[in-house]
Amino acid sequence: MLRKVFGSSVFGIEATTITVEVNIGQGIGYHLVGLPDNAIKESNYRIASALQFNGFKIPGKKITINMAPADMRKEGSAYDLTLAIGILTASEQIKATGLEEYIIMGELSLDGTLQPIKGALPIAIKAKEEGFKGFILPDENAKEAAIVAGINVFGVKDIKEVIAFFDEEIPLEQTIVDIKEEFSKALDFPEFDFADVKGQESIKRSMEIAAAGGHNIILIGPPGSGKTMLAKRLPSILPPMTLHEALETTKIHSVTGRTINSGIMNYRPFRSPHHTISDVALVGGGAYPQPGEISMAHNGVLFLDELPEFKRSVLEVMRQPLEDREVTISRAKFTVTYPSSFMLVASMNPSPGGYFNDPNAPVTSTPAEMQRYLSKISGPLLDRIDIHIEVTPVPFEKLSEERKGERSTVIRERVTKARELQTQRFEALPNIHYNAQMNTKQIREYCKLEVSSLELLKKAMERLNLSARAYDRILKVARTIADLENETSINGNHISEAIQYRSLDREGWLG
Repeated sequence: MLRKVFGSSVFGIEATTITVEVNIGQGIGYHLVGLPDNAIKESNYRIASALQFNGFKIPGKKITINMAPADMRKEGSAYDLTLAIGILTASEQIKATGLEEYIIMGELSLDGTLQPIKGALPIAIKAKEEGFKGFILPDENAKEAAIVAGINVFGVKDIKEVIAFFDEEIPLEQTIVDIKEEFSKALDFPEFDFADVKGQESIKRSMEIAAAGGHNIILIGPPGSGKTMLAKRLPSILPPMTLHEALETTKIHSVTGRTINSGIMNYRPFRSPHHTISDVALVGGGAYPQPGEISMAHNGVLFLDELPEFKRSVLEVMRQPLEDREVTISRAKFTVTYPSSFMLVASMNPSPGGYFNDPNAPVTSTPAEMQRYLSKISGPLLDRIDIHIEVTPVPFEKLSEERKGERSTVIRERVTKARELQTQRFEALPNIHYNAQMNTKQIREYCKLEVSSLELLKKAMERLNLSARAYDRILKVARTIADLENETSINGNHISEAIQYRSLDREGWLG
């Protein structure tokens, strides 16, 4: 008897419906076709044990299973439940009423309990688009899939529940998630708060500007000056995610198999990879491409601590994603594109010993050592970082102060207002949401300067020998400073402050 069961395959961050055709006829043998990988080929052992444990069996006949479309590679153990239900229905061990209305996915343990799967959210989105009535999957992934409205999601603990449901013995309990409630849980008490930072007012100001315009930022300072402490607090002042951003970010984390307890990510991701990371782990890739750290940081912050310690090849592969805000991974037979719109926050010591032009420093470096150290970061990469800021050690008087600094929630209010101005400004542009995303055409339109401001910028360009890209960065940052002050036009003060945030372009840094 031939029966069809429906599963799904995730490719990139999109899902494709897979039709599992099970035919049981005369003869003996077990044949699984349709380009399955080893994990799927091994599924017959897990299925046989799970069925036997629950009072069923694989029939001693010829079983042919085709996973269509047959020319698409299928991978992973998430098809165990799909195949098991197909075998039970084709052998008429269960009734399976309304089987064609459901997507069924799950990895089986030997006793029939279900293990979580990857990509539950994109699968649920695709199932809804294709008009399926419901999605049956492991209980751990149910909340994640249930944020998709318009499809019934049933989280199950073991295969026994699924069999009882299709035999019309026990109904399954639908998982319902109140998206608004989960999404509106405000981060009023962040784990890392700017109120804990002593002193460093100028650095807090530059971080506020970076957050308001979505600008990349690099912090340069000796050990113990607070670079990492400041970077970890940046997400606490970023505006809350929109529902669209939250869904997009959740999809990426879902594909990697990360379980989200609330079903939807209601906070901006903060990723901090170690400096030994490979270029594939950073941007994504592999034989069957997976998202890298830059995609995991989508709509959030990517923090690269001790930037010159990263391999140069790793840093260079980030250049294109920083500009395009997406990364395309090409293989001989297919191409995958992952979104990677993140804020880059980098930190570095000014020299190999950690101290720069300090006669009292415990460790000093020769000019040649410093040049070698700083040359690990290429000019093109630095050009893509809008704000360069020097971080100086905090004096004892500031450290011993009892007075608390400004809270992150207060700073976030100012940042959110500035972002709202930018949202209104770029309303007609679908791919531009904040100042850092502006291209040359938009910069010319929205960053017009008065004659005096233009003259000031011209002198700075000539004196610091800045590139055309650095010119654009200064204008973008100046536009953000004006937005924070609710000014419609950019004036000389905004330009002057923006120029201060190009420390590494100044004489004495990169030779």
